[in-house]
Amino acid sequence: MKTTNIRERYNLVRKYTERICQPLETEDYVPQPVPFVSPPKWHLAHSTWFFETFILKNHLADYHVFDQSFNYLFNSYYNNVGDRVLRTDRGNITRPKVSHVYAYRQYVDEHMNILLATLSDEKALSMIELGLHHEQQHQELLLTDIKYILGHNPTFPVYDPDHNLADDLNGETGFVRITEGVYEIGHQGDDFCFDNELGHHKVYAQDFEISKALVTNEEFITFIEAGGYQDFNLWLDEGWSWVNENQISAPMYWHKIEDQWHYFTLAGLQKVNPKAMLSHVSFFEAAAYAQWKEMRLPTEFEWEIASYHFAWGKRWEWTNSAYLPYPNFTKAKGAVGEYNGKFMINTMVLRGASVATSPGHSRHTYRNFFHTSERWQYTGIRLAK
Repeated sequence: MKTTNIRERYNLVRKYTERICQPLETEDYVPQPVPFVSPPKWHLAHSTWFFETFILKNHLADYHVFDQSFNYLFNSYYNNVGDRVLRTDRGNITRPKVSHVYAYRQYVDEHMNILLATLSDEKALSMIELGLHHEQQHQELLLTDIKYILGHNPTFPVYDPDHNLADDLNGETGFVRITEGVYEIGHQGDDFCFDNELGHHKVYAQDFEISKALVTNEEFITFIEAGGYQDFNLWLDEGWSWVNENQISAPMYWHKIEDQWHYFTLAGLQKVNPKAMLSHVSFFEAAAYAQWKEMRLPTEFEWEIASYHFAWGKRWEWTNSAYLPYPNFTKAKGAVGEYNGKFMINTMVLRGASVATSPGHSRHTYRNFFHTSERWQYTGIRLAK
C-alpha cells in the first residue's frame, strides 16, 4: 500500500462527506426523528472520531485530542473504547455546535496529513483503509438519514433539485438460468474487504433462475391495487403483525395525492415514476411481493453466483439469507472485532449496492445487513425461481 495513494484517498473521502452536507441548513444537522436515524452532525463527528481514536492517538507522537468529551459523545457501539451516549439520544446533542464539529474535522485532517506524510507501518495503514471504508458507509447513511429527516418534515423540503436518486431504470429483462453445481463464495485476493466477507468457501446450489431486472414501481403498484397489503396469506406472520401494527399500505415515502401516487425524493415530492426501480421496501414487503408473484427471493449465495451475469448497484437487494458468519470466520480482538461480528443475529443479508453508495465502495462479495422491518435505505427486490 503506497502512502501517497492512501493520503490522496483520505482527503478525497473526507471532502466528499462534507460535500454531502453542503445543501443542508444548520437546523438540518441536529434532528433524530427515530432511533435508527442519526443526525448529520453526529455522522460528521463520529467518522472523525474513528481516525482520532484508532489512528492518531496510537501513531502520532504528542497528539492531543481535540475535545475530551468527544469520545463519550461520538463513539457508536465500541464497548472496548468506553462509555457512550445511547443511540436514541444522539439528537439531544445540540452542543457542540455544528461549526465546532467542522473545526474538529479540520483539526483531525491536519494531523492525519502530518502522519500520512511519513507513515509506513502496515498495520496502521490497514486501519486507515478500514477507516476510509467506514466513512464511506457513513456517507451512504448520511444521504439516507438526510432523506428521512427531510421526508418526514411536513413541508417536504428539497435537499437538491438535481439529486432525485429514485428514477433509475432497468436495462435488461428476462431471467438468468444457473445450473446446479458447487460454487465458490466470499472474498479472495489482497484488496480490501470487510471481515464478514471472509472466509472463502464452497456451496452447492440447485438449478435456479434469477431476474435480470429489479421490480419496478409500476409492478409494485399492481400488487398494492390487488390488495397485497390486505391479504394475510402473502405475509410472514411477523410481517403481517408489522403491517397491521404500523398501518403499512405502501413503500416508505409514498403518498396518495388526488388518487395518484407521489413519493418524496431528495429533489422533493414528485409523482412516482412507474418505470423506475422500486425502492424503500422492507424484507417483509419483498417476501410478500415474491409470494404474490409465486416466486421467491434469492439466497445471498445464489445472488453472488449469478451477479456476474446481470447489472446491479442501484438498489440494495433483499436476499432470503440470515446474516451469519461464514465458515472459519474469526472475530478480531479488541474494538475492531466489534465492527461486524456481534451483529450476526436477527438481521437479513442484502447484496449489491445502491444509488447512495459511495464510488468504489461496492463488490460482488459485499454483505450488507438490516432488520426485516427497515426500509429507509434504497432497498429493492430481485426475484428468483
